[in-house]
Order: sequence, then structure tokens, then C-alpha cells
Amino acid sequence: MLPVSNPTSPERLLKKSRSPDKTTTTDTDHKTSFNSSVNRSASIAASRSHCTWLILSLLCLQLLLFLTLRSIAFPSHRSPENFPSPAAAAAISVSSIESLFASHQPLLTSDEESSSQTSRTRPEPDDSGRCESGRVFVYDMPKIFNEVILQECDNLNPWSSRCDALSNDGFGKEATSLRGVIPDDLVPSWFWTDQFVSEIIFHNRILNHRCRTRDPESATAFYIPFYAGLAVGQYLWSNYAAADRDRHCKMMTEWVREQPYWNRSNGWDHFITMGRITWDFRRTKDEDWGSNCIYIPGMRNITRLLIERNSWDHFDVGVPYPTGFHPRSDSDVVKWQDFVRNRRRETLFCFAGAPRAGIQNDFRGLLLDHCKGSGGACRTVDCTGGKCANGSSAILETFLGSDFCLQPRGDSFTRRSIFDCMLAGSIPVFFWRRTAYMQYQWFLPKEPGSYSVYIDRNEVKNGTSIKDVLERFSKEDVRRMRERVIDLIPNLVYSKSPNGLETYKDAFDVALDGVFRRFKEQENWYKW
Repeated sequence: MLPVSNPTSPERLLKKSRSPDKTTTTDTDHKTSFNSSVNRSASIAASRSHCTWLILSLLCLQLLLFLTLRSIAFPSHRSPENFPSPAAAAAISVSSIESLFASHQPLLTSDEESSSQTSRTRPEPDDSGRCESGRVFVYDMPKIFNEVILQECDNLNPWSSRCDALSNDGFGKEATSLRGVIPDDLVPSWFWTDQFVSEIIFHNRILNHRCRTRDPESATAFYIPFYAGLAVGQYLWSNYAAADRDRHCKMMTEWVREQPYWNRSNGWDHFITMGRITWDFRRTKDEDWGSNCIYIPGMRNITRLLIERNSWDHFDVGVPYPTGFHPRSDSDVVKWQDFVRNRRRETLFCFAGAPRAGIQNDFRGLLLDHCKGSGGACRTVDCTGGKCANGSSAILETFLGSDFCLQPRGDSFTRRSIFDCMLAGSIPVFFWRRTAYMQYQWFLPKEPGSYSVYIDRNEVKNGTSIKDVLERFSKEDVRRMRERVIDLIPNLVYSKSPNGLETYKDAFDVALDGVFRRFKEQENWYKW
């Protein structure tokens, strides 16, 4: 901005010597000086009057121009609003921003920063017919709660950088090595997606959702874009104190509780995505695992979208783990469904996993024994050493070639492999009801037998043959269950398009519909 200089004032123009030389001053000089001063004063007054009228005229002209422009409808182009990938911005020190937060100085938010470049504000979309369930307001939070966490991607994991995993708006690196395994025209829809990135995916999608509102008074739901899972992930290992693991969440709840719309409902109409399992946020003692985020004051009534829920907590909602398939359009979905439907499957069942060393009576080890003794009816993928963390071509090929896939519990009750398996059109076999049936009620049918097989783990431990159980299903039974699994695929994946799919509802759409439905149902509930 150019420097503004002070204009010459009338007082400076009138500045004369206050001590004239008396020896050279006559009466005539006094009169002449007096008359001259009067003339100058009159001239200055006239100039002031002219300036005043000129300024008023300009203001009226600007007002007329402003009112005219407001009545003209200019075409606008809506571009996707995405949070930047880690490599898209320079790193910002968390400690420096945290010190600003602690000192109660205002933190720059994402929308405030972008206003100095290109405005992100656009008129409210006229989607009254398509937003009957409600509208969602997204809090414009200080960047320390989301963007800065992404910029610190090199430090989010004690063993390696997470920048590749968090790139491409959370979808990760393109899975070009799958060429030859899947149809070539679908390869651009496949990525090596990390299982803990749902916070990024939900945030970007909700920023571009047709039912997003910028008017909180018209909102049915309020979204808190805090990356809780990524924030705590860097403190889960090594010798970090409980205070380190709790810091971000504590700061977030303090910020949210200062918002008038949170106080209006005490959080009942607020929701958040937490991209890890619920047990990573339920520490009850300082020496235990995880943070105590869910138990921090302010979190009690907030609906939480997690990849694994506590089945006895109403406010926990299970959402699908992100997989590698992110369709760009309805066409991608249909092509993929046709591909897995017509796939030739030569193996009865399969298992991708690794035994847990040091665990007595490890169930995964028992499943591997069943596979080895199946006489070629089972195919396995060795996932020792985390080789299957974000999927692999070997896993995908195994699921594509098998009628059934064994899905024991993982490190917790659930595992990403459930969704990798179903995405490939393989029928999941569960051994714990909490692995799926009590987790993903918004996404899976109420009739478990329509898409899956359940074998109690204790029966397997007591000698029941998995192979014998699965061979009892007729070809028609298998075809029917597989068709149900294939029908579910759109609801279990996250679209690559920032605006979602054309007609299908993906996992994000199903989750948001569920949030709106839940908030509508609880309007007449007793609320503490």
C-alpha cells in the first residue's frame, strides 16, 4: 500500500512571521496586510466549499454505481474448496501458533488468510429442494487444528514421513502399479490410501457440499473440522506425557465452547470426524494408551464419526475405513461393479493377515492353520511387518479370486480389510459380532446373512472346520450374497470428486444423511 502523505493544510498556507519589523511598518502597510489577509481567508473558505461539494458529489456517484452493480447478476464459477495437501504450503511452527492461542491473541483462520488472495465467499446455493434434511455449517477454526497439522506431516509418525500418505487431499499416491490387475480405465481411481485419513476426506467434501451453509442461523448441523486422529497420532508412541496427547483436543474444546451456537445446544447438534478407533481417545489413566479427548468437558454431546465405535456409546458412529478405490463418477462405480461381478474366482476362501507373536492362543494363527489344512481351498497373504497396511496388489488379487474372505478382529474389534474384501466382491466371514454388525449400522444391511457369514470364534477354537461351513453354501447362495455385497460398494467408498457422485451415495453422503437424521430424531429428546 502506498504511503499516505498529509496534504498541505490551510494553517500552513497562512503561516507568516508573527514578529514583523516595527521600524519599517506604516499604517498603510497595516491596512494592506489586513486587506490581503481578508482576501486570502475568503479564498480559502471558497476553496473549502468547493472541495466539500466535490467530495459529496463523488460519494453520491459511488453510491449510485454500487446500487446499480448490485442489481446485475454476474456469472460465477464454483471451484472446489480443498484444504491444501502438505506439500502445498510452507511449514508453520506449531509451537509458535500454540503460544498465540495460549496468550489469547486472535489466530488467523483459513478464510481470513485467503481473503487477501481470492475470496472464498459465494452466494448461498438455491438447493432448497435437495436439502430437505438440513444444512451444515462448517466452523472456520484456527489453522492449528487442521492445516498446520498437515504441514507437519514429516513429524506425525516416529518412524517415517506421512507426507505421501496425506497427499492428494488425503487419498495418497496414485496406485499405478495396479495396472494389469484392474481395468486400465479405472486405474486413475485407485490410490494407496492410508486408513487414518477420513478427517481430511470429510473436511474437503463438506466444504464443497451443496447443503453447506455460511449462515449458522439456518444450519441443522455444525461441523468441527479438527483433525483429532492426526493430531494425537504423533504422541501415541515414545515417551510422551499424557498432557502432550491431550493438548490439541483440550485446545479445541476450549475454542468450541466459546462459540455461541455450541452454547445454544450444548453440543447436541455438533459433529466431528475422528480418524482413528474410539479407543485411541478414551484414556482413563495417565499411564494408559491414547488421549482422553472423548472425556474432556465439551465432547460429551458431540456426535463422533470414527472408523471403530464403542458399541455402547450413542455418540460414537462407525464409518467405513478409507480403501484405495475413489470413484470419480457413477461410471467408475458401474464399471467396477461389473468387473468384480464377472471375475472368475477359483479359491473358496482366503485370509490376509499375520499371526500375533507372543499372544497365547492367537486366533489369527489358528486361521492360518485352517488355511494350510484346507487342501488348496484357501489362499493367504502374509502381512507380517505391516506389509498390508494400506493395501497391496497381492491383497486385491487374492480377494478378487476368492468367494469368501476371513475377517477376524484386528488390533481392535475392526480392521480395514473388511472393506478391502467387500470392495473386491468377496463375501466376509466374521467371528465377532462387534467387528461389523455392531459397528456400521448406517452402511450395512440389518440382515447380516444377506451379505456375510458368521462363525462363532469359540466354535472354531473347538474344532469346527471353516472349510466345511463354507462348502455348505450352494452356488446360488454364494451368487446372491455376492450380489448384495456388490450393491453395497457405492456406500462403502469415498468418491474422488469434491462434489461426490452424480446419483450414487458414497460413504460420506450416507454419513451426512445419518447425522441429519439423528439430529432430527433427537429434537424432542431430553437433553442434559
